[in-house]
Amino acid sequence: MRILLTGRAGQVGWELERSVSPLGEVFAFDRRGMDLADSGAIVSRVRDVRPDVVVNAAAYTAVDGAESERDRAMSVNAAAPRILAEECKAIGALLIHYSTDYVFDGAKKEAYDELDSPRPLNVYGLSKLEGEKAIQGTDCAHIILRTAWVYGARGRNFLRTMLRLASEGKPLRVVNDQFGAPTWSREIAQVTAGLLARMQPNQRDARETYHLTAGGRTTWYDFARRIFELGGVGANVTTIGSHEYPTPATRPKNSVLDCRKLQRDFGLSIPAWERGLGLAMAEIR
Repeated sequence: MRILLTGRAGQVGWELERSVSPLGEVFAFDRRGMDLADSGAIVSRVRDVRPDVVVNAAAYTAVDGAESERDRAMSVNAAAPRILAEECKAIGALLIHYSTDYVFDGAKKEAYDELDSPRPLNVYGLSKLEGEKAIQGTDCAHIILRTAWVYGARGRNFLRTMLRLASEGKPLRVVNDQFGAPTWSREIAQVTAGLLARMQPNQRDARETYHLTAGGRTTWYDFARRIFELGGVGANVTTIGSHEYPTPATRPKNSVLDCRKLQRDFGLSIPAWERGLGLAMAEIR
């Protein structure tokens, strides 16, 4: 299997390069090697590699920044996936693409499943939804994996931010009215590799969307507290409501995703979020 991977320097991409390497020959690119804002670079790379599978782990992920950089967010998160999908369609390749809980408005009380109607609250969520639609519109073989609250030992994420701020001795105010399932980037990569390994020939022509997060639910505040407990870090953490921490981009109150479809179709799931965090923290320490 020839696998083209974008975003190799990102927190998910870095883990993916290691997780999918046993499955075949991996051609992994960071932004310098394949800038998704450059349509010509996308076309050139895909045509040079002629992969069987494209795994698109690159994205514009600055949620607040997207409010003022709408064009760039749309270019990377919507236009680039369309070009990737068109190239995959032309050569008969499967596209695996990552999307987000931010395509939903968070108003639902229960976990969101794949049949729920998206209604993004911010530009980032809109750009990711437009990327999903663009892929679907090409009718290429594809699997879209929506995930949420991603963290890891690399990149910019909540885990690293909390540890850094705590080390600086700063008092922390963390919202306690947004709910989700913190998901370790390595487990996302491992499930992706498992999905590719388990795909039957008829599934290689899939046109599916799946939810992929850790099990359980928590708040950002309780997530932060658990980080400090596992890390043995003494931190001054205060719980606040979202209205007390205004940001340029509005966040959904409920980001919990129902992942039973992936379990049903492939027998794959990620355990409760506490397990992944414990493993990730053990490595960081």
